[in-house]
Amino acid sequence: MTSPRPQIAYLINQYPMVSHSFIRREIHAIERQGFAVLRVALRGWDETLAEPQDIKERGQTRYVLRAGALPLLAAVARALLFSPARLMSALLLALRMGRRADRPLLYHLLYLAEACCLLRWLRACGAVHLHAHFCSNPAEIAMLVRVLGGPSYSFTVHGTSEFDKLDFLGIPEKVRHAAFVISVSAYGRSQIYRRIPQQEWHKVRVVHCGLEPSFHSVPASPPASAPVLVCVGRLSAEKGQLLLLQAAARLAAKGIPFNLVLAGDGDMRAQLEAFIANHGLHDRVRITGWISSEQVRDEILAARALVLPSFSEGLPVVIMEAMALRRPVLASCVGGIPELLQPGTHGWLFPAGDVDGLLAAMEDFFATSADRSRRWGRLRISACLNATPWIPRLSDSPHCSGKPCPPLNP
Repeated sequence: MTSPRPQIAYLINQYPMVSHSFIRREIHAIERQGFAVLRVALRGWDETLAEPQDIKERGQTRYVLRAGALPLLAAVARALLFSPARLMSALLLALRMGRRADRPLLYHLLYLAEACCLLRWLRACGAVHLHAHFCSNPAEIAMLVRVLGGPSYSFTVHGTSEFDKLDFLGIPEKVRHAAFVISVSAYGRSQIYRRIPQQEWHKVRVVHCGLEPSFHSVPASPPASAPVLVCVGRLSAEKGQLLLLQAAARLAAKGIPFNLVLAGDGDMRAQLEAFIANHGLHDRVRITGWISSEQVRDEILAARALVLPSFSEGLPVVIMEAMALRRPVLASCVGGIPELLQPGTHGWLFPAGDVDGLLAAMEDFFATSADRSRRWGRLRISACLNATPWIPRLSDSPHCSGKPCPPLNP
C-alpha cells in the first residue's frame, strides 16, 4: 500500500511569471522528492507567458484574488464565527505590521482576509507546511495564516528590491513566527542578520539555487568565435543595462568589433532603445524581448561570454547557467555574485556601477585568446534545485491527510 504523500503549499505574489522560473524549478525538485505541492498565488492568472511549462503551471495554480472580494469576506466571517480569538490575534498582528510599512494599513487588512481564505484551502488539502517566496506580502500572509491556526511556514529572501525595503517589511516579526527562513546567498543571510536578534539567527539557512537538467545535458561546445556578449535579465534599473550600453558605446568608439545581445524585457526597454539609436549601436546591439529558458540557453551558447553589470543582486541563476554551459562571465562584484564567480577561473569581476571597470573587463576579455577561453573552468551544479535541505520530515505527521486538493479556482 502506498503511503499518502505529504502536502506542502507554496505561496507567491504572482505565479507563474517569466522571471520566476526558479520557483517553478524548485517546486518540481520538491515533487521529485515525493511531496505533493499546492501552488497558490495572489495574481497571475491572465499574464502572457512564453514558456509551455509556465502555461501548464498556471493550470495547477489557485489564485486568491481571482474570484473577487466576496470569498475573502466570507472567509473572514467564517474565522470570526469559529475562531474569534485567533482572528483577533491575527488582526492585532496585521495592525502592528502596518505601523511602519512600505504600504498603507488597508493593504495589511487585505492580507488578513487573504490569509483567512488561504487557511481554508490549506486545511482542505491537509497541508502541513506553507512556504512563501519573497519576504514582502507573501511572507506576511503566511505569518497571519500561522497565527490563525494554520501550519508552520517558512519564506525565501532573494535580494534586490527586498533588500531595499527590509526595514519596512517587518522582518523581525516574520522571522520570529517562522519555522525557518531561506536566503539564496550568504550575503542575503548577512542582511537578515542585521535586522533580527542574534538568538533568531539559527533559523536562517542558505540554500543556493540550481539548474534544470537541460543545462547539463547539452554536449560540451567551445565558446563562439564571434565576439558576442549576452546579458540576460529583466530590463530594469538594478540590472545595469544602461551602464553596459555606455561601455559598449565606448568600445565601439575604439573600433573594437563586438555584438551585444540583451535577452529580456522590462520597463527600461524604451530608454535602452533610445540610447542605442542615439549612439548608433543598432547594428551591434539586439534586444530579444521575453524568451523561454531554451531560448536563453541558445543565446548563451551562441555567445562567447555572459556579461552581468547589475547594481544589486541576490544570487543570479543565469551565472550558474553560463558556467554550466562553459561560458566565462563578466559580472559586477555585488550581492551573492562573488560567491559564484572566481576571477581568473570563471571570468571577471568589476566594481558595481563602474563603467571604466566594466569597459576594462570587456577589453581584457576580447583580448583573451580562443585557447584560453576554452580552458575556463566549469562550476558543477546540481542538476535540480537544491531545495531538499529545508523540506521538513512530514511523512509521519498526523496532519498529513494525503487528500487531493479541491478543484482549482472553484
